[in-house]
Amino acid sequence: MRFSSCLVASVVYLLMEVYVVNGQPLVPAMFIFGDSVVDAGNNNHIKTIVKANFPPYGRDFLNHTPTGRFCNGKLAADFTAENIGFTSYPPAYLSNEARGNNLLIGANFASAASGYYEATAKIYHTIPLSQQLKYFKEYQAKLVKIVGQSNASSIINGSVYLVNSGSSDFVQNYYINPLLYKVYTVKEFSDIVIKSYATFIEELYDLGARRIGVTTLPPLGCLPATITIFGSDINECVKKMNEDAVSFNNKLNDTSLILQNKLSGLNLVVLDIYQPLYDLVTKPSDNGFAEARKACCGTGLLETSILCNKKSVGTCANATEYVFWDGFHPSESANKVISDSLLASGISLVS
Repeated sequence: MRFSSCLVASVVYLLMEVYVVNGQPLVPAMFIFGDSVVDAGNNNHIKTIVKANFPPYGRDFLNHTPTGRFCNGKLAADFTAENIGFTSYPPAYLSNEARGNNLLIGANFASAASGYYEATAKIYHTIPLSQQLKYFKEYQAKLVKIVGQSNASSIINGSVYLVNSGSSDFVQNYYINPLLYKVYTVKEFSDIVIKSYATFIEELYDLGARRIGVTTLPPLGCLPATITIFGSDINECVKKMNEDAVSFNNKLNDTSLILQNKLSGLNLVVLDIYQPLYDLVTKPSDNGFAEARKACCGTGLLETSILCNKKSVGTCANATEYVFWDGFHPSESANKVISDSLLASGISLVS
């Protein structure tokens, strides 16, 4: 692991010791919106093929049990919850765990294969962000019944909100959908997605959110599946897709700054996952990894969701050596590095 990564990890634990007092988290609760990178099992409860509630998913998670997380173990959001003092994770809102006092630590509304662009979720019969917001409104009503209006408002206003979305809009929709790429340039489509992002943040703000962390797009061209599908038989990151991601991320930063200035009391922080993941992919050995081109599951070239199953031939024995668990999603070990790298930029959300 590089010196900088070790330094970040040291800062993480120092901050935890300094800020997490008497076993209490730094914020009242944590709310999560977005796609498969943060879905903790909501897709288990809807009619879609985009699921991960079967082996080998979850083989390194608590009790070696698949939960619907698109990973062998913990998500970056899980590590983030731990880093800010939570001893359990916000439950998937559609799960049986999301009831009673379990709701006091927040909830996870994310759904794999959803995006800022409303139609992306419709294609895969998953939960669009508009519906995730409706569930959040429903959650608030339940919270009021548990703790009363005043306490509920304090929880809603004082909590941290994580938003991870946008990748599916490009990889699982735009790049493969002639109804989009033949009509819009990637720049035009990015503008449409950014407009949807701004609308979502404003609506989340109107519902009481004040501390919002939103992730950038990752290096889309470096995902094992995108290299396989779009890489023209060259086992390297697809440059054009990475350029598209960087362009989108620049717009995300600019738009977030506008929103920050527009909405009184909003603390909106853009959390860069592009560079940390790009560094893991391009310099895996510097970060303690052995393999970055292939994922652990199956051949490691494409398998994701139902294609990544207990019969997938070639699945690795030790996922800690791999940057990616399946064709689209980082391994638990990579998620840990990514989460730790985000703490410094996101510390204003919890302090």
